[in-house]
Order: sequence, then structure tokens, then C-alpha cells
Amino acid sequence: MRYRPFGRTGLQVSVMGFGCWPMAGDRYGAIEDDEAVKAIHRALDLGVNCVDTAPAYGGGHSEEVVARALEKRRRDVILVTKCGVKAPPPGQLGPLRDSSRGNIAREIDASLKRLRTDWVDVLLVHWPDAGTPFEETMRGLEDVVTSGRARFVGVSNFNGAMIAECLRTRRVDVSQVGYHMFDRRQEGETFPTCLTHGIGVMGYGSLGHGLLTGAFTAATSFGDPSRDWRGGGVVFGQPIFRGENFKTNVSVVERLRREVAEPRGVPLSQIALAWVLGHQAVSTALVGARTPAEVDANAAGAELDLTAGERAKIDLILRAAAGRVREFTPLRPAMEPWGAEIPAEAPTGRPA
Repeated sequence: MRYRPFGRTGLQVSVMGFGCWPMAGDRYGAIEDDEAVKAIHRALDLGVNCVDTAPAYGGGHSEEVVARALEKRRRDVILVTKCGVKAPPPGQLGPLRDSSRGNIAREIDASLKRLRTDWVDVLLVHWPDAGTPFEETMRGLEDVVTSGRARFVGVSNFNGAMIAECLRTRRVDVSQVGYHMFDRRQEGETFPTCLTHGIGVMGYGSLGHGLLTGAFTAATSFGDPSRDWRGGGVVFGQPIFRGENFKTNVSVVERLRREVAEPRGVPLSQIALAWVLGHQAVSTALVGARTPAEVDANAAGAELDLTAGERAKIDLILRAAAGRVREFTPLRPAMEPWGAEIPAEAPTGRPA
């Protein structure tokens, strides 16, 4: 396993991090807790030292599973959790965003109880809250650091302008954003700011939320969105899983597998992970796994370096991708489109 500086925190973070949304037990289909614990242990054995969770993942269930997994290995990991998203009152639509100073304090206490620990290494605001000034939010995060309940703090799903506003009040140690072959918005949105200010970047969705595993076909159905959120077709503002877009993107993935992964002799998931890690702004690429076997299948990608020719070929193939949008507007619901789609170019012949 390779490691990189985690921004200016002084920590060295494994280039592959363990993302724990899939073990929430709700929005990614069913998962066995015992298998999830084994998957985390396997990742730690392979050198992964970053585990990312959130109270919003399964109403705290993901944090409880992480607590089981880290019972004897808490000091071996950089433990990341979040705040600012909470369940709505009965009968009201949600989830609700609340990044007020008081709610941050309440949420970190509840998270620490579920995680069975006295501190987390990083606490992130999960989504920006239009109803709370960023100055108040950053003061709330500073309270958590001062009290010793978190070592470092940051934001998740904030755009560049929001990060800049946060920096007027307090340093942002870490930024977490979606980044994968089908979503390159952060290359212009937040990465320049993070590089300038030494902010550690956690990229989530590294395998395109499963699309870049190569496991899907045009006939794949995700069913009820309440059980698997991809069933709605839109992922973080991009309808890349919707209807004809999905069928087109499965074809794009097949080309990536056939023209890039197969000649290299590795699974496509490893190519996808290596591609994310090829950007200098990225400290760690989060990958979800539900079994030890899935961990093993992905981990070698952390050791893989793509050639300039491979990256050029990937760029060419991705021109045919469908459902991508340019806009990154995180104040809107994540499962609604965030802008006009970028026209996909007609598929070209195989590059030489």
C-alpha cells in the first residue's frame, strides 16, 4: 500500500480508503454486518489506514458496524465521520441539512457514542446547509477540535466558492468530493483551491458507484430507489444511470475493459482506481467493499500507475459517455439533475 500526505495535517494516509456507505444496510442493498466487519479487517491487513463513515449512512448503522470492526484496532486508522445531515421529524420529507453550531455538537457526541471512541481523526460537514452561515459552521467545527473530539475538520460536497468562504473563518483541513471517470467536475471546481491551500482531498465514488467494476449489463436493474439509490438513475446531479444514458455508459465501460484493462492484464476496477489516484490533488480514493474478496479485487489498483498512452485512450473512450453535467450545485438534492447534460460524442474507432 502506498501513502500520501493528507493535506497539511501531518498525517500519511493510504491512497485507498475504505468507504462505508455500502454497509449502511439501506441505500446500497442488503449487506451482512459480519461480512462488512471482515471486509474492513481485510483492508486494514492490506495497509489501508483510512475508514470513512457517517451518521447518515443507515441512520448510524454504518458507524456501529465500524465500531465493531475497530474495537481492537482504533489507533491503527484515520477515522473519518460527518455531521450536518439528520433525519426529519415524522411525516416530513428529508433528510434535513443542519450545520448549526449546536447541531454539530449534538451530532459529534452521538457519533462518538456509536463509534465507541473518544475522538475521530477527521469530522466533515456532510453537505452544505443554506440555512446556516459558513462562519457559524466553521466555529462549530473549531469547538469540536478545541474539545479534543476531533483532530481535524473539513467539508464534504462543498463547491470552490463555499470552501473559499469557509477559509475566511477557519482552516479547512480536508475536502471530500465525488471523483471518478464519469465525474470530473472537481478538476476545475475544488481541486485548484485544495492544491493552493494544502487541503487533503478524499475522492468518493472511485469506481463510478459500481459502474466501473464492469459488473453491470444494459439489462441490469437496481429496482426500488429506496433500497438501492441508483435505481433513480441520478447520482450526485448526473443522470448517468438513467435509461439510455445507462445503456450507453455500459458500452463505454465495456470499451474501457476491452481496450485498457485487458491489455494491461488487470480488472477494470484497478484501472479506475489508478485513474483517480493519477490526479495530484487526491490524497485518498475511497472504495466501498462488502466482502474481503471485493477488497482484494480493488487493492492492487492502489499500486498501479497508468501510462500517458493509457490515460489518453481513456479520455478518448470517455467522450462517448452520457448523462454527465458540468454544473456542481450541491445545495440541490443529490438525486436530482444539477444541469444540462454534456453532449456525448459519437463513439470512435479504437485508438491505435
